[in-house]
Amino acid sequence: MTETAEATTDPATFSPSDVEPRIFEILEDKKVRRLTGPYSARTNEQARSALERLIAQDGGQVTALNRMSGGASKEQFLFRRRAGDDEEQLVLRLDPLEGIIETCRYREAEILRAMRGTVPVPEVRYFDGDGELLGQPGIVTSFVTGVAKPPEATAAVSGLRTAFSSEWRARLAPQFVDNLVKIHEFDYRNADLPHYSIPDAHPHQPALWQVNWWAKVWQDDAVDAFPILSLVENWLRRNLPECDDPVFLHGDYRTGNYLFDKDSGEITAILDWELAHIGDFHEDIAWNFQPVFGERDNEGIMCYSGLFRREELLEAYEKASGRTIDQKKLLFYDVLNGWKGAIIDLTSCLTSARDGNNHQDILLSWLAGSAHIHLAHISKLIAGAIKDA
Repeated sequence: MTETAEATTDPATFSPSDVEPRIFEILEDKKVRRLTGPYSARTNEQARSALERLIAQDGGQVTALNRMSGGASKEQFLFRRRAGDDEEQLVLRLDPLEGIIETCRYREAEILRAMRGTVPVPEVRYFDGDGELLGQPGIVTSFVTGVAKPPEATAAVSGLRTAFSSEWRARLAPQFVDNLVKIHEFDYRNADLPHYSIPDAHPHQPALWQVNWWAKVWQDDAVDAFPILSLVENWLRRNLPECDDPVFLHGDYRTGNYLFDKDSGEITAILDWELAHIGDFHEDIAWNFQPVFGERDNEGIMCYSGLFRREELLEAYEKASGRTIDQKKLLFYDVLNGWKGAIIDLTSCLTSARDGNNHQDILLSWLAGSAHIHLAHISKLIAGAIKDA
């Protein structure tokens, strides 16, 4: 865990280059790596050969390997590892040349290991952070049973406009909040997280790091001009909130990124920790308020992550955590998250598909259309903030 050096507390002097160090490194690496494309999806035989190199130290064999569906940012394979009389089912998550977001397998492995016993997560079994054996950075975890959406749901992309019945909401909503609170209460300062840094040089740094991260992505990867994104960035920089007590954040905590047992309704695993970082707890809450992750209930009222009406989520979190939600900070992170979502859709989604650097070019091209939902959302938020000022 890296602590940041003391810095100025005058927002007017904040540097746009002040980005979490590891994030800056991987964004710079991407600019070089993408030039080696295009990328060819791994065949089952190629994935098997790579896995056998990785697990050779244990003398295991790879059997029953098959590609898994989904995975906008990773190639995923389900397989069995056999060693003598021992056999286990595992999952390989392998980086393509360029994904919907640029993330770090070291960070993912570190937090999955650290969170064991705090919230349900897959167990890390093997790990190749630089791709020396797998050919691309990758991670092998235990296979966790469960589903990401109710059995009666449509075949839409998991987590996007997922609708739950009132019975499912009653089962899942309390667990959803309890696990989020546990993540935010995690003692990251005493955990083994060498590839993470703490934004504690000044109270604005948690928000500043996020603005600078996604501003850099836009600067590096923009395909077409979208002046509204520059306007929103200016608004964010003028309204950076303070955070005196940074917590550990999942970064993508929503329906679609957890599994649950379709019979009992018990959440069996929280997945997709690639965007995890340390920051303001309002950020994780506000991520759920992006319209692409919600669906209207039978009364026509939006249910965020398909589970909560807005006030229900806020009240449940305050009750479970003992924290008080600041509406101004919540607004800031709602705008930030919408801006971030639009940037993801209008940069890596498009460039990785256009340049042939990802195995999911059709899906990524389709997801890029979500940018306009994010832009409409943040336009309304900022217009309301100006009106109320």
